Amino acid sequence: MRPELTLAIDVGTGSARAALMNADGAIVAVAARELTQTVRQFGWSEQQPLAWWSGVVASVHDLLAQVPDARGRIAMVLACGQMHGTVLLDAAGALTRDTAPLWNDKRTSAHVAAYEAAHADSDFLPRTANPATPAWPAFKLQWLRDNDAQAYQSAWKMLVPKDFINFKLTGVAAIDRTEAACSFLMDPATGHWSAQTCDEMGLDIGKLPPIRQPLDILGAVTQAAAAETGLAAGTPVLVGASDFATALLGSGVCQPGMGSEMIGSSCIVTLVARQPTLHGQVCNLGTVEGHWGAFMLLESGGDAMRWARRALHGSRLGYAELVAHAATAAAGSQGLFFVPYLTGQRLGRHRNARAQFFGLGAAHGSADMDRAVLEGVAFAVQRHITQLQTAQGRTLERLVASGGGARTALWLRIKASVYGLPIAVPREAECGLVGCAAMAQTALGRFSSVQDAAQALVKYQADMLPDPRWQDIYRRMQPVFEKLLVHAQAMYDDLDTLTP
Repeated sequence: MRPELTLAIDVGTGSARAALMNADGAIVAVAARELTQTVRQFGWSEQQPLAWWSGVVASVHDLLAQVPDARGRIAMVLACGQMHGTVLLDAAGALTRDTAPLWNDKRTSAHVAAYEAAHADSDFLPRTANPATPAWPAFKLQWLRDNDAQAYQSAWKMLVPKDFINFKLTGVAAIDRTEAACSFLMDPATGHWSAQTCDEMGLDIGKLPPIRQPLDILGAVTQAAAAETGLAAGTPVLVGASDFATALLGSGVCQPGMGSEMIGSSCIVTLVARQPTLHGQVCNLGTVEGHWGAFMLLESGGDAMRWARRALHGSRLGYAELVAHAATAAAGSQGLFFVPYLTGQRLGRHRNARAQFFGLGAAHGSADMDRAVLEGVAFAVQRHITQLQTAQGRTLERLVASGGGARTALWLRIKASVYGLPIAVPREAECGLVGCAAMAQTALGRFSSVQDAAQALVKYQADMLPDPRWQDIYRRMQPVFEKLLVHAQAMYDDLDTLTP
């Protein structure tokens, strides 16, 4: 039998997953192992790379048990994963540090502030394609150099989570374009590491791995990896891509002019363009097909709903019950606003922004508060959509929503009405896995391009359209939300002096 299955590996923050996909992009089987984050002090977030590998190994064994003949049917392996986690390996392939700081780790804030004080946006944006932020591996490397010198000095290569798994599978160290573009160290004009940026940050460019394209064959499953995982030695392994870029592809957002909103713990809005959008508030992701995704991130997307469930209801309500409760409130929540910056902002002068309710009155109830949380996230994202459209000089006509939050009809209707845009939702919610299948099937020659693969594999539900009545209410509320945010910014530093 000719091998026809793809083994997709997804190294997330909450779990390590493996899935078998058929040639049509359908999921045959999925297995997962939960992962935990270690928070040793405020602002830190770490995981153990070996825990990722153990989770992948266990998940693959589960898959092979579910589909007993799968081992000989797997044509290709490829991985996607959480971005920015910074793993250090020595020349023998051993970890020089048993933990890796993650995408949401903010210990690098002082390094970011120092860089911003010394460099104007106009100086570095053309060679980084991104503003400075604690998320980027460049600043994590600076912190490791200054605070764990032995681990840094003895490191041979820096890898991100997905590429650590690839190394364990193949013994080959590399990074893909989508991850490198969000490292702060790749020059967007050349696609190579920037010697100038490395020099001015005091980083050893030799510790950075080769940059490869997502559809390149990285190597093959080694005998050692086969013994651990149960996979067939010699199975080809693709370079793969970040989870963000893979999900964009798997939601069909892979052509210039298309827009995406990914609603998970955070909320990321992305506009695809042929070139990076150089702006001090806009980040840029290299996409799988070779374009650029200008994006802005709200760190409290789905986390805002998680917070409301815990803080307002003592975790007594499930998420579906919380949404049903919010639906009993009128659009606009009787003039109640929720500013959703529960964990601050990634970019800008006010990374220490806070969340708040504004406009509370005696007539308000918990349903109004629940609905205000959903609406507040939408207002915050609308700010980002406006900023992205202004930076690119164009207007969106439709948005594709993906992620867990895209399964909530009330939230989609609120968002469509706030944005004034129809919102499409892929029928298959596992967009990252579909993106993996699109890459694999293209690499195997079934499609001539990943765009063609996405067009064939991604199907959509009926668009969620704006509600004209809600749209009128939200159009009048949006300027108040903007004004509220601006006026509150003057007090964020004051709040910092009151809390440890």
